[in-house]
Amino acid sequence: MELLAISLAPARLVEYQRGRVSTGIFKEPVAGPVRVGPEGLEGDVQVDRENHGGPDKAVYAYSLENYRHWEQALGRTAPFPYGQFGENLTVTGLPDEAVHIGDIFQVGGIRVQVTQPRVPCFKLGLKMGDPRFVAVFRHSGRVGFYLRVLEGGEIEAGAPIVRVGEDPAQVNIRDAMLAVNKGPRQREFIDKVLAVPALSLAWREELTQRRAG
Repeated sequence: MELLAISLAPARLVEYQRGRVSTGIFKEPVAGPVRVGPEGLEGDVQVDRENHGGPDKAVYAYSLENYRHWEQALGRTAPFPYGQFGENLTVTGLPDEAVHIGDIFQVGGIRVQVTQPRVPCFKLGLKMGDPRFVAVFRHSGRVGFYLRVLEGGEIEAGAPIVRVGEDPAQVNIRDAMLAVNKGPRQREFIDKVLAVPALSLAWREELTQRRAG
């Protein structure tokens, strides 16, 4: 398991329907060490703080395995550049089905904990140039995961990633998305996800509402 790239972005205004929206999804890889604290990576912006950012979603990670899937599925003739899916950390060896909510990883000089899957919004469609891709991405389960920073410090591309703690419930990221994607097992996975203590507060509130409704 390895950190392949670190990607950051300033806010950017882009055209959307009849106006313009601000977004930080247009991330690009950077060289050298980057400091990481409880609110995320130094030099990065999180525009939509309701859906991204904050202590429970300070860092977003996405795997090379998912990159290869989408390149094939979308008929790409060249690899996507790192940061394509709006992630801060592009990683390898951590496919969604092998990462559990509550797992703890040492990445270079930081220690992080998985808090929830990424549930995409319309801005991913802007980045991909296709609004229909948002639903395809969401239902694929190949969504990546948010991280809480337990110990801040510096990271740099090429750093090894070590799993130092595995959540006993072992609810993986792909299965966790069944809690928000309608289907016969949705209620089952809402209950499974809500039982994980490390779950982000925002997702706990959302899933609690879904269960009640």
